[in-house]
Amino acid sequence: MAKIIDLNCDMGESYGRWTLGADEAVMPFITSANVACGFHGGDPHVIRKTVELALKHSVAVGSHPGLPDLMGFGRRKMDVTPQEVRDYMCYQTGALREYLRVAGADVQHVKPHGVLYNMMEADEALAAAAGQAAMDSGLILMTLASGKYDATCRKMGARVASEGFADRAYNVDGTLVSRKTPGSVITDPARAAAQAVKMAMEGKVRTLDGVEIDISIQTICCHGDTPGADRNVRAVREALEKTGCQVKPLRDWLPTA
Repeated sequence: MAKIIDLNCDMGESYGRWTLGADEAVMPFITSANVACGFHGGDPHVIRKTVELALKHSVAVGSHPGLPDLMGFGRRKMDVTPQEVRDYMCYQTGALREYLRVAGADVQHVKPHGVLYNMMEADEALAAAAGQAAMDSGLILMTLASGKYDATCRKMGARVASEGFADRAYNVDGTLVSRKTPGSVITDPARAAAQAVKMAMEGKVRTLDGVEIDISIQTICCHGDTPGADRNVRAVREALEKTGCQVKPLRDWLPTA
């Protein structure tokens, strides 16, 4: 049976007169869009336009909730409680869900943004809060493949999609290399495509130190704000399909929890 994989990208992160990412160029090549909901990026008008663009291309839509930090783009750590995490996720997902309801669609998944995603790997209570928030909303939850966050949410019974990254370098423990480290972001489309294929078809990824580690994934992310994101996403999609991998949104094939 052919391998099936989802290809996701963070979208709708522009704000007011400031544009971030190449959403229109990227959208035709992905199967799931993680839409910013106003806390780290995005605004009411950007959310609507992004939802419309996703539905135009038959792309499944998920919420991309972040910490309330527009100036820091949700990439600065904050001291938050598990209940606050649940509230942030519920609030932002609810806003996105209303735009989709008006358009005759619904939310597929939720994927926490930036440092919030990383904090869940380090704090089991925050990971459990994310898992509960996703279960409360009846949504698929994207988690870091093979990580503690992933394991915690699966144990709870959440419907989890383990995520790999085509455009980020890995540490030997399976976490992502800090963006402050040279070589942490992969901007060469050929390298991003090769990493995606290796993860999807072999269940392996080569770390920044050259060590090959195991990784089991259901979805692959290409960041929308990576330089040349549109070229990366296109190369990844074409490479996956060339190897015989079917690229489909999670709603079409991911098993229920």
